[in-house]
Amino acid sequence: MASRILGRGTKALLAPALALGATVGLASAPASAAVWNSCDQWANTNLNGYTLYNNIWGGGAGAQCIWANSGTNWGVNANHPNTGGIKSYPNQTKAINKSITSLGSLSSSYNVSVPSSGAYNTSYDIWDTDHDYEIMLWVNKTGAVGPIGTSQGSVSLGSHSWNVFKGTNGANEVFSFIRTSNSSAGTVNILPILKWIKDTKGWMGNETIGDVQFGFEITSSSGGLDFRTNSMTVSSS
Repeated sequence: MASRILGRGTKALLAPALALGATVGLASAPASAAVWNSCDQWANTNLNGYTLYNNIWGGGAGAQCIWANSGTNWGVNANHPNTGGIKSYPNQTKAINKSITSLGSLSSSYNVSVPSSGAYNTSYDIWDTDHDYEIMLWVNKTGAVGPIGTSQGSVSLGSHSWNVFKGTNGANEVFSFIRTSNSSAGTVNILPILKWIKDTKGWMGNETIGDVQFGFEITSSSGGLDFRTNSMTVSSS
């Protein structure tokens, strides 16, 4: 049992160990991944200013192996059973540590290759430093997955159109922005989204933004599926 603050759903949560019988050595990294790979539950490393996490935190999880060519080019092979509940959130993290009003810009570009089966979303997970607020930006989703909370309508922000949900996971407030159509590549202007939450809706104050995470929130990937971040960068000023 381990307590982790690594991404979606992990704050103040005792994460169970891998399910009995899970084969941790499920898959090896691609041949091109000469920098780092691991099948450990909590594997992490720092590359090129980003931290990569394997982050298998959910109950009933199977096996998952992470690989990286760099801090911005990485992926996982995951074999999680076809059951409900999030099993993992392998992710790439960039520390920001600036208040919303002190940020002049905050944006990110992404390019991913994801499977056509399974149940998962590809998402940004943005935290304030106190972990009181979690802002999720889903850029694509497949299968039986959905956000926490109730619908707050739709909005166009940061060069994308979103369906917005507001709720709580019991530990923190969660604001979820679900892209109205799936996207595998693009650029998100994150700062206007934070300002909309703060100024237009009044859902939070001038929070200090800690981590901007990007990864795959996987519920099921039976048989072993590949999730690849071809590139993802975060820039701020």
